[in-house]
Amino acid sequence: MYTNKKIWQVTYPILLGLLAQNVINVTDTAFLGHVGEVALGAAAMGGLLYICVYTIAFGFSVGSQILIARRNGEGNHHDVGPIMLQGSIFSFMMGLVLAVVMFLCAGPLIRMLITSDSIYETTYEFFTWRVWGFLFAFLNVMFRSFYIGITKTKVLTLGSVIMAIVNLVLDYGLVFGKLGFPEMGVKGAALASVIAEAVSMVFFFVYTYYKVDMKKYGLKRFLGFDFDIVCKILKISMFTMLQYFLSMAIWFVFFMALERLGQRELAIANIVRSVYVVLLIPVQALSTTANSLVSNLIGSGGVKKVVSLLNRIAGFSFIIMIVCVAATILFSHEILSIYTSQDSLISESVPALYVVCGSMLIASFANIYFNGISGTGNTHAALILEVGVQSFYSIYVIVVGMLLRKPVEICFTTEVIYYSLMLLFSILYLKKAKWQNKKI
Repeated sequence: MYTNKKIWQVTYPILLGLLAQNVINVTDTAFLGHVGEVALGAAAMGGLLYICVYTIAFGFSVGSQILIARRNGEGNHHDVGPIMLQGSIFSFMMGLVLAVVMFLCAGPLIRMLITSDSIYETTYEFFTWRVWGFLFAFLNVMFRSFYIGITKTKVLTLGSVIMAIVNLVLDYGLVFGKLGFPEMGVKGAALASVIAEAVSMVFFFVYTYYKVDMKKYGLKRFLGFDFDIVCKILKISMFTMLQYFLSMAIWFVFFMALERLGQRELAIANIVRSVYVVLLIPVQALSTTANSLVSNLIGSGGVKKVVSLLNRIAGFSFIIMIVCVAATILFSHEILSIYTSQDSLISESVPALYVVCGSMLIASFANIYFNGISGTGNTHAALILEVGVQSFYSIYVIVVGMLLRKPVEICFTTEVIYYSLMLLFSILYLKKAKWQNKKI
């Protein structure tokens, strides 16, 4: 059974890594918030479109991570490398194809999704630069799955810190034309993120080559493309790929609804979303830990201890989130002022931020148990659960946002409903379903 110390040893580097990684989101939003509301809204739409496609790679890496963790738990370390190598080749090929396709289709796709001409033009500018990040991000997530799967996560912190620093410096230089760089506005924010991802990828290659026992993990066993291994990964990951894509696609529908409410509403939503993503970091870190440790635990024969492990991780998650939510509520104006100097925009963002804080308390439990289901290898069941919850979510967004045209804070109540349903169905699944003997 994993001790509390082991849980934190795996979690805290992931948490610090996610924190550093999300500096990119915060700095992009903060810098562009001072450029103007159009730039802020365009970065939201372009960034979400990018993440929708990126989640395909992330879902593939989660499937790889589950397999890597299972082999690691079984003690079959030499089988880890081939999963990593073949998965990386396939992921890079996906990234290349999707980058080209999305670049060529960007114009008509964005025009179909956005009604405002000014936001459309700026979103197009942002996205056609940002899309080339797929070439590097699709490899970075495979390194992430490898290190989480073997429970050696400290390197993720360093990689993310490097990426965050590069992005911060380049954002300042390229958005505003400082440090000898040209002033590029939203294009500068996109280019800064692409370069930061490229630097992070180079770091992971160098670190893995010099610091990892290549022979132990079978990282030298590359004999060309092995379709059988890729198919084995896809058998697990195809459901997580679809699950994560649908999750972000629903977010995009949410922002489409707000874009139709107006430019101010879209700006408020992007600011609140940026804070939301930062609040979610501890939960995401512990959820990732739950996913990996559950798979490792089952691989080592500890299937009866899975629910107990998830209960402890969920308890940690809730305690941390209470502290984070309390701090956010107490210092809400100070936090929101990072993104804009407009007092009216700050005041109008506060109610939506409070709603998000409420949803985070539920998310602190829901995400842990839900990721525990994926960790058992039952990614098909996780997808079915996610689709069911998201179907209700999307109907709610369309009715409340597009038809009734309710204020932003009312639209954000979708998050409360989403996490409540996810928590309920995840607990029911773990208690009632037969997941204990899943072979992968």
